[in-house]
Amino acid sequence: MTAPYPLTFDPILKEKVWGGRRLARYGKALPPGALVGESWEVADLAETSASGGGGGEARSVIATGPLAGRTLHDAMAVWGSGLLGAARPAGDGGFPLLVKFLDAREHLSVQVHPSPEYARAHPGAHLKTECWYVLEADLGSVIYKGVKRGLSREDFERALRRGQGEGVVALLEAVPAVPGECHNLPSGTVHALGAGVLVAEVQTPSDTTFRVYDWAKEYGRAGRELHVGQAMACIDFRPAPRAAKFFGEGTLPMASTAYYTVTAAGRGTTDLAGACTVVICTAGRIAVGETRLKAGGVVLVPAGVGLRVDHTEGAALLVGLAAR
Repeated sequence: MTAPYPLTFDPILKEKVWGGRRLARYGKALPPGALVGESWEVADLAETSASGGGGGEARSVIATGPLAGRTLHDAMAVWGSGLLGAARPAGDGGFPLLVKFLDAREHLSVQVHPSPEYARAHPGAHLKTECWYVLEADLGSVIYKGVKRGLSREDFERALRRGQGEGVVALLEAVPAVPGECHNLPSGTVHALGAGVLVAEVQTPSDTTFRVYDWAKEYGRAGRELHVGQAMACIDFRPAPRAAKFFGEGTLPMASTAYYTVTAAGRGTTDLAGACTVVICTAGRIAVGETRLKAGGVVLVPAGVGLRVDHTEGAALLVGLAAR
């Protein structure tokens, strides 16, 4: 049997009406003229929603080594705990993380993912806890996250239903999008990625989404279905977590959830051993063992492989799976 080794994958590109062309600067081979909003770097979904992942399965294909041409799902079957370590597969048996880059040329829809309570009561709905690490942001761009302090559930729903979604943006907290900041968005947090922002996203592998506003009038889009009732059953009215800021040196914890941890690292080295880790190069150049990455490069290091990440000439996000 092939021994575990660091895995790189062919990106899965997703064209979006709100997408742009900036992912080319991060090593993605964009089709000519295409507006690409998402590049899925590590994915193992048996199915996706039509409006999210485009429908059908989405499984990362291994780019190099003895398992080249096979999928991440195949590697899990071959290596088992040698890949995941103490972590467990997702509920459907897939890899328990989805890692992407998002390029928002226009605003993304205002949306919320199922709360834990809603997911328990509705078996077809799945939690989606995520975080955004800001790579680039135009001057004045923002991230919407959480409902404004002091606003009651009743006030929010009344305004939402009265305007059929219009005006909801004024009820959300809008924070400046700043490169180097990481925004943790637990499932149940209403949110939207603002125009002009490019992020690395780490999330649990689900795309169950309830939209409350889709910016159809502002951008002349064909408005998609809204889900006001489901969203109101899920929205957490507590303040969203504050962003963590990385200044480019040392290591700094950026997000810690029941599913994953995210640590930023720069100008140094970090040893990986015993835990499955996704390494994302966010700037400059880094080395993960013998694997060299430029900004936008991603490698999955199995738990059974001990390596050193050299980020003296760049920066990286180290995404670890929580033991569950």
